[in-house]
This record gives sequence, C-alpha cells and structure tokens, in this order.
Amino acid sequence: MQQADSSTQANTAAIPAHRRQPNAQGFFGKFGGSFVPPELQYQMDEINAAYQRICRSHDFISELHSIRTHFQGRPTPIYYCRNLSEKIGSSRIYLKREDLNHTGAHKLNHCMGEALLAKYLGKRKLIAETGAGQHGVALATAGAYFGIPVEIHMGEVDIAKEHPNVIRMRVLGAKIVPVSVGLRTLKEAVDSAFASYLQDPVNSIYCIGSVVGPHPFPLMVREFQRIVGTEAREQFIEMTGELPDDVVACVGGGSNAMGIFSGFLDDPVTLYGVEPLGRGPQLGDHAASLSHGSEGVMHGFNSIMLQDASGAPAPVYSAASGLDYPSVGPEHAYLNTTGRTRAATATDEEAIRAFFLLSRTEGIIPALESAHAIAFATKLATKQPVRTILVNLSGRGDKDLDFVMEKYGRYADECPD
Repeated sequence: MQQADSSTQANTAAIPAHRRQPNAQGFFGKFGGSFVPPELQYQMDEINAAYQRICRSHDFISELHSIRTHFQGRPTPIYYCRNLSEKIGSSRIYLKREDLNHTGAHKLNHCMGEALLAKYLGKRKLIAETGAGQHGVALATAGAYFGIPVEIHMGEVDIAKEHPNVIRMRVLGAKIVPVSVGLRTLKEAVDSAFASYLQDPVNSIYCIGSVVGPHPFPLMVREFQRIVGTEAREQFIEMTGELPDDVVACVGGGSNAMGIFSGFLDDPVTLYGVEPLGRGPQLGDHAASLSHGSEGVMHGFNSIMLQDASGAPAPVYSAASGLDYPSVGPEHAYLNTTGRTRAATATDEEAIRAFFLLSRTEGIIPALESAHAIAFATKLATKQPVRTILVNLSGRGDKDLDFVMEKYGRYADECPD
C-alpha cells in the first residue's frame, strides 16, 4: 500500500504545476469555481467547452504563435539592471521586459488569445473592463486586428488618471463607457462590463482582464499569460546558467504575476506577489487582499478579498489604477495559502520612488503597477544580499507620466541623476 501511495505521489509530482490546477469545476483547492446565475452559467460552460476544444487545435495554436511572433514581438527579452544593481549592493536585479510587448504591457498576451477565441466562436462584440487602461488598449488592439467591435468600461477616476490610454483606445476604435457609480474605479468597471455582457451573451464575449472571474477565465488568462514564464525561465538559464533566487511581480488581480510564476512553480525559486499598500494598512487606504483580506465571493469566484463589516467588498485605493481591486485571482489565493508564494507589499511612496529610481538608473520608465514590484525587489536586494532577483516589468510608464508629475513631481528632485 505504501509503495502504491508513493508511486501515485511521484506520478502527480511529475505533472507540471499548471496542469494540476484547477480541477474540472475550476477550483484551485477551495478557491475559484463559478458562482453565477444559471443563465450565465450556461454561457460559461459554453466558453469553457469551446476553449478546451480550441486550445488543442493545431490551427488555433499555429495562428496564436504567428500573432505572438509577427505582431506582438515575442519573445520579450530579459535585461540585467547593472546600474541599479551596483547602486543597491551585491544582489543582481533582472527584468523580464513585458514593457516591450506590443502596446506596452503584458495584457496583449491574453487579449489576442481571447479575441482569437471569440473569432472561432463567431462572437460579434468584445466587452471588457479596464483600470490602468492597458487591458483596454490591448483589447482595442485585438479588436482592430480581428475586425471585431470593442466596448471598454472604465471608471471615471481612472479615465482622468490614465488619459493617454483613453486616447489610444479611442484611436483604435473602441467604444469607452464611463462608470460613474461607487468609487468609479476598477471594481465598478467590472460590475458595469458584466452587466453589459449579460444583455447579449450569445453574440458578445466578456474578455476579462486578469486571472479573476468565474471559471474558465482564471484558467484561460493564466494559460495565455504562461508564455511569459516559459520564456523567462529559458532566457534566464541561458543568460546566467542557473535559476533566479527570487521572482517578483506586482499583484492586483494577478495576470502578470501568474504568467511569470507559472514558469517557476516546480523550481526551488521563491515567488513574491507584491500588492499595493497605498497610504497604509487601514481598510480603505490600500488594495492588499492577500495581506489583509479574508475568504469571500465576488464577481463570480471564491478567493481572498477585502471586506467591510457586512461582508461586502471594501473600498480600496492605490496610486496604480491597475492594482486597486478588492480581491485577487483564485490561483494566487491557493498558492499563497499553501505557502508556495509569498505576499509582499509596497506603498504608494515606495512605488513612486522606485518609478523614478529605475528611470534614472536604467533609462526605463516603468508603469506604476510594475514600480511596486521594483520597489519590493530593491528592498529584498538590500535585506538579502548576493541574490539574483527577476522582476516582471509588466508595463511601461508612458500612461502614468502626467499623473505622476502632477501628483508626485517633488520626488523627481530627490532621486539620483
């Protein structure tokens, strides 16, 4: 009996981590699933069945590979931050340059996949939410590429903060729906986009912007983003001859983090998901779900979320529009509670200082979201010297320049030339 158990465990261990989760119902341990009305569950089942069929299709795989190579510009490189590393000390910091992906962020990895799926399903409209605007720009790009109309829901606060990306979406032909209820940020944009999708789920498809939502979206988005981790692992070994000690990525919903983490889940590498601590640990001043949240259901999935006294999603805040979400992808919740990943945080101030630090030392302007990962990586390098740290630079900061200089321009004078 013991031999049989050992054999079963060995066979299970031989299966790559990304194939062990989720189960057929979309659960990563107790997190995930699909908690939606019956009429919407029918559509989720249809999308899941189509994805499971199409993702194994030679034509689908071939077309997606061609898009990534000839349109997106993949693979994106890994870059050694020599100046930053030497300034900090003895640790070495590397970047996976997703900011060089077409449209300037990792989001196009899953948007082209979702739009290609919509094409195979015969859908006539793409609907999505966006916070920082990167997902909106990526989906608008995908819609233009495939000739499918795009409708983007965006909170009014984020529309004001991320004006450059709003303009890009309009140039690309997307219809932008301003959301004026609640905090007028990402959570409300998701609510609005879901409501629009429910009006005609037969002819439209909701292209969710992260590894969140009801099954199969956390699975689908992870699989489309997994290319980041696959590339990064191969590139890092080729560049250095070994694995990194640590992999660091920012986490809002968590698509960029799951993308790069997926390449290292079976390796002896420490994985850090960096959440926005905003103005501090008081509820309403941050969006650090893993660090300060508890189990709950929202937007059709069970995960770790920030809740008020009544159990409803709590108000959240971050200077980075793409991170101010009151929950986190269910796979992140699972990996964190099992101890495979570690939750970390960076405040607004730390992220802003990192924004200027990377810009001044390496000539790379990061997105505010990515600056949270840079901020933690520099702290980690200082506390634990002689480390190799790989950071997923999930996006570039063009979209944030006006906002940063208006709100935080004083920090520019404090950073090194």
